[in-house]
Amino acid sequence: MTFGEVELLGDLDRPSGWVISKDGVPQSYVDLDDPTYLDFEYVQLMAIVIDLLDEGPLDAVHIGGCGCTLPRYVAATRPGSRQIVAEPDGGLVQLVRDQLRLKSVPRLKVKILDGRTATAELQDASADLVVLDAFSGATMPLDLATSEYMGEVARVLRPAGTLLVNVADGKGLAFARRVLATVGAAFPHLALLADPGVMRGRRFGNLIVAASRTGLPLSGLARRAAGGLAQARCVYGEDLTRFVAGALPLNDGTPVVVPVPPPGVFG
Repeated sequence: MTFGEVELLGDLDRPSGWVISKDGVPQSYVDLDDPTYLDFEYVQLMAIVIDLLDEGPLDAVHIGGCGCTLPRYVAATRPGSRQIVAEPDGGLVQLVRDQLRLKSVPRLKVKILDGRTATAELQDASADLVVLDAFSGATMPLDLATSEYMGEVARVLRPAGTLLVNVADGKGLAFARRVLATVGAAFPHLALLADPGVMRGRRFGNLIVAASRTGLPLSGLARRAAGGLAQARCVYGEDLTRFVAGALPLNDGTPVVVPVPPPGVFG
């Protein structure tokens, strides 16, 4: 089953590059010859966090798969890593298997499951990294943004494990603040990375939440974010506390307006 219309488009500037779009929204960019090439800025920000984790292979869980860009990156930069991807769209997974060499990624298991079902099946303290990058169109599924689900993620992560969440939001960033409040209730150490314009709520875009129970490499994150291709901001500590102030955590059944991109954002 495929949820929506999926397009696979070649990159005219990189013969080995491919973009996957669903219902007109770009979801993944994959370079088949160079898995360390990351085209989307928000994926670059996630990679900055991953690169600063302790050296060696990772046990990683990816909620939301699409082209499996980050699993390919982790497999290339941290050989020996064991990875699980949960992606509910079986038709999309089959397309990626057939056209984008998914079987060539070592030690990668793909489960055709939604995020909550897949997470519930994972063992306690079994992951070093959980990447939450699941979208329905251009919006994050609400059931993956609640306190109940974050409790499940905390159960699966090892004590020193790291959570990465991709959040899309626009003017005012009300939804991002609530997601941060929710994540922060389960993980006391937080950082937020985003393009400066997105961080100020001036335009719709992606923000990356990094979270841990034991600590984050904050100085390294700030330095690499500012100096990378994306030239992003990294907010943490008292600045982030002020940013989140007054936002209430999300719970299962909480009524909330999920932000949607304005017309023309994706060309």
